[in-house]
Order: sequence, then structure tokens, then C-alpha cells
Amino acid sequence: MIEYLELRKVTGLYSDEIDEAVRHVVHGGWYLNGEAKAGFEKAYSRYIGTEHCVGCANGLDALTLILRAYIELGVMEHGDEVIVPANTYIATILAITANGLVPVLVEPDADTFQIDGGMIECALTGRTRAVMIVHLYGKCAYTDEIKGICVRHGLKLIEDNAQAHGCVPTAVQEWENCMSGETVITANFHAVRTGALGDAAAHSFYPGKNLGALGDGGAVTTGDNELADMVRTLANYGSSVKYVFDYEGMNSRLDEVQAAVLSVKLRHLDHDNALRRRVARRYIEEVDNPLLRLPEPDFMKSNVFHIFPVLCERRDELQAWLRSEGIGTVIHYPVPPHKQRCYERMNGLSLPVTERIHREELSIPCNQVLTDNEVGMIIDALNAFK
Repeated sequence: MIEYLELRKVTGLYSDEIDEAVRHVVHGGWYLNGEAKAGFEKAYSRYIGTEHCVGCANGLDALTLILRAYIELGVMEHGDEVIVPANTYIATILAITANGLVPVLVEPDADTFQIDGGMIECALTGRTRAVMIVHLYGKCAYTDEIKGICVRHGLKLIEDNAQAHGCVPTAVQEWENCMSGETVITANFHAVRTGALGDAAAHSFYPGKNLGALGDGGAVTTGDNELADMVRTLANYGSSVKYVFDYEGMNSRLDEVQAAVLSVKLRHLDHDNALRRRVARRYIEEVDNPLLRLPEPDFMKSNVFHIFPVLCERRDELQAWLRSEGIGTVIHYPVPPHKQRCYERMNGLSLPVTERIHREELSIPCNQVLTDNEVGMIIDALNAFK
């Protein structure tokens, strides 16, 4: 059986380093807000190109903290609107509504699956305060067009970077000749990456992510000193001085063990992403089946392939066929946010591009532990689907 993602193998790639890092934390006797967390925050902010990184408990908390901080700073208030892609994971929208803000859903581009920049300006109103882009599937959603809209209208640009750790918004890092087991030297290590392109960004380190912890974890990155201080305060019960609470905050921490693991895996992230790209390139070049719609070759650019999406009108049959061939798959995501019961007030919206993607999308294995033989088996199975 080829699992969709075999986390034991992913962890096993660097098990000796991870074991040593965890052992150091355990025997050090300091388990929260210590040197491991501070070290990871410093390393990650330097890696993506921001001044600040604030660790927190998970990606949803990171998104929620950014918006809450803007409210406390007077940038937003309840009832204000946030532009957001309609085809995102529910967490992006949950963070908006949890802060008493209004999500305004914009359709994605049918080829890139990212928010359609040409539709954003039409969705603006007098209450719009931010555009939240989502680097969905690992592909960079940022464009100069979107940045220009935010600048012209005085809007905050917020990134949901839960799926695109290490992504560079250029074609600099193609890694076209990457071979399994080969040492990959990143040509542009100090390039600005996703998470440093807007005013603030949220990151999830859920175990299955390209940069995944051994449990939950998240972070906020920003170049805004005031925002960083507010996020750190809100995540610490609303306190910047022990036992003094200026805000009604929350308890959201990245613990020392997870920070230590993430520091290890961060050192290998570019290499792991290169291997993912190598698998994705084989799919794009070798899968040939008129019943399947694969991403266009341009989808390779600025992409770290957290997810490799295949569209098929007979998606459920395709999934069953691959299962019979011993290949695991996942649907990202079967029901779009505006059709979920928790957002019944949005159920009447018609968003045909989003609805088609959610109706037809199937994610096939695409990760750094797949062997050449396994990738070949997946390609053969996809080509054999009738």
C-alpha cells in the first residue's frame, strides 16, 4: 500500500537529529517559553525574511491572533470585511468570523486554484479592511496586482501560509535536476519567502505540513513591531507583564519540544521541498489521461507542493480505482466553506469555480519519502483509469 503520507518515514529521515533535540529539551527541564522556542522563532524569521516570528499553538490561533491584534490596535472593528478565497480550508474563514469580522468570498482562478486577483477590486466596499490570501496546495498566491490593490485602497495584506513553508515567489528555485538522495543547495537561501510578502502571515506546523511538528504548532510572522508585540501579548493571556492583564487574551503556546523538532526539520526544508517538486514534475510530464485534469506546467512555478491536486468529473470512482491499486488519496476538500452547515447564512451563494474544484479535486501522494518506483506505480494507475 502506498500511503498518502507516511509520517513515520518523514520523521525517520532525520530521526537521530530529532531524538537528540527532544532529549536536550527533556533533560533541560524547561518546557515552555524557553531557548528552543526562541531559537526556532529567530531561525524561521530569518529563513523567510521577516523581523518577527511569534510561536503559538496552531495555525488557526495564528490567523485569529493577527485579526484580534488588528482590532485591539484600532485597525479593524467588528463588522469590517476581509476578502478571502472561496475555496480555502475552513480555518481561514473561522478566524475571520471568530473576531466578529465578515468574510467576503472571492472565486479562485480555475488554473492556479489561487484567489483571482482580477475579481478582488469588484468585491471591495467601504467596510473592507484586509485581503487574506491563501497559498493553497503550496503554491504562492501573492501577485503584484493584489499588492497594488491593497496599497491603493489602504488594506492590510494577510497571508495564510499554512501550506507553503519555504515557497519563494519567483522561478529562482526550479531544482529541475534534483535526484533522490542528492544534496540540494538552495541558490537563493536568503530570498524572501511566503510569510514575508504581506503585512502579517499565519503558519501551521500540523504534522502533515511541509514543515511539520510532532503535534500541533503555529506561528505569526510580520515586520510590524507593534503588531508583533500585540500578538505576543494576546497569546499570553493578554499579558506583557506577569500577572498584569491589559487585554482579554488567550493561552496559545508553541512548546519547547515542538520548537526543537521544527528547528531540526527547518534545516532540511529546502531539500525536502525539492524532492516534492521532483515528484510533481513527473506527474505533470508523464500522466496522460483525458479523464483527468492536472495542473498546468506553470503550476510548478513558486510551488512547494504540499498538495498535488487532480480534477476528475468522476472523482469518487477515481479514488476507488486508486484504492484498489493500493494507492491512498485524500480529498481537499469535499465541501466548500460556503456550503457548510456552520455557515448556513452563506449556503445560498453561487460560486461555480469553487464548487467545481471541491466536487472534482483528488489529492494524490506527493512527498519527499516516495520512491521512484512508487511514483511510477501511481502514474501507471492514473493512466489506466477508464
